[in-house]
Amino acid sequence: MSLSTPKLKLLLDENVRKELLTFLKSQNIDVKLAPKGSPDKILALLSFKENRVFVTNDSDFCEYGKLQIFSVIWLRIPQYDVNALLSSFAKLLSSVPAKSFCGQLVILKSQGWKISPLSKFAKL
Repeated sequence: MSLSTPKLKLLLDENVRKELLTFLKSQNIDVKLAPKGSPDKILALLSFKENRVFVTNDSDFCEYGKLQIFSVIWLRIPQYDVNALLSSFAKLLSSVPAKSFCGQLVILKSQGWKISPLSKFAKL
């Protein structure tokens, strides 16, 4: 049995600023960019199967249950404010341990975040 600390793995939706991808790679975080045009259900399944936190600007993913998606970070930061996005994301990652993301919905705003459990079942 391994006692190693789980590593954070992320899956970025195609609607997320590319600067965030570049930043995360520079921090040596395991990050993938979602294939363009992938249906939501496929992205949720990929997140679930690979234990990747799904990062998106799309509120639809907040409706998925913990049996359909691993975890969601819903970005509520204006798209034009790249500095706020990178700063807020960096603060979140330095404050929340990787293992704490599993089964959670994180609503990330410029001034902080709110973390709550995903519902057990999808509301879709």
